[in-house]
Amino acid sequence: MKVIPWGPIRVAACYNAMIYPITNYYIAGVIWYQGEANVENASTYENLFSTMIKAWRKAWQKDFPFYFVQIASFAGYGNNISGALLKEAQTKTLVTPNTGMVIIDDHIADINNIHPIDKKDVGYRLANLALTENYSKKDIVYKFPMYKSMQVEKGKITIDLINADNGLINKGDTIKGFYIAGANKVFLAAVAKIKGSTIIVFNKNIVDPVAVRFDFTNFSVPSLFSKEGLPINLFRTDNWNDIDTVSGK
Repeated sequence: MKVIPWGPIRVAACYNAMIYPITNYYIAGVIWYQGEANVENASTYENLFSTMIKAWRKAWQKDFPFYFVQIASFAGYGNNISGALLKEAQTKTLVTPNTGMVIIDDHIADINNIHPIDKKDVGYRLANLALTENYSKKDIVYKFPMYKSMQVEKGKITIDLINADNGLINKGDTIKGFYIAGANKVFLAAVAKIKGSTIIVFNKNIVDPVAVRFDFTNFSVPSLFSKEGLPINLFRTDNWNDIDTVSGK
């Protein structure tokens, strides 16, 4: 992907041609499914995305809900975690008020296809979000489990999640996707155990772990879900710049 010098002009042209002409019309909210083209610029995406949301609300003079789809896992992105970094940036955008995000990695049939063909289930998840948040529907589970905090004790790290009050289930032979690191910043595959709505992770070769990553790759497909069947969002507990340091087992 190249950064082209006329990029800003193209963006302005798209807004002036496609968005500005409809700002006099009433809208109930926005559904957004985009981000693949920003993978190589993940570090600026949170600011870019939140600024766009605020600008659109200003144009409409309305604090409408803005719901978006987290990009799908795709093995064809540049380095091992470039797509994961974009997903992380999308997750951080949730601090912008009146926004929501749905995760779709469990609906991927082919991680070599940047555009998953299953759009129906994506629509269901977006509908559940809007129906609950904006149309007062009850008894719909729509919030995805997400990282909250961690505690280190005796060579193991316990991960606490939000939106997993009823517990977790694994849809595989073993729990995959967890990596753990010590102060040397080298990540090794971790053994993971479910304990209620928390997860305990460890690697016998790391005596003093300090960080955990979960599904933090371009090609991860989830196997760990809430009891209601919603996948856990990817996360990392570190903020290291040398972020592509995953080693073997």
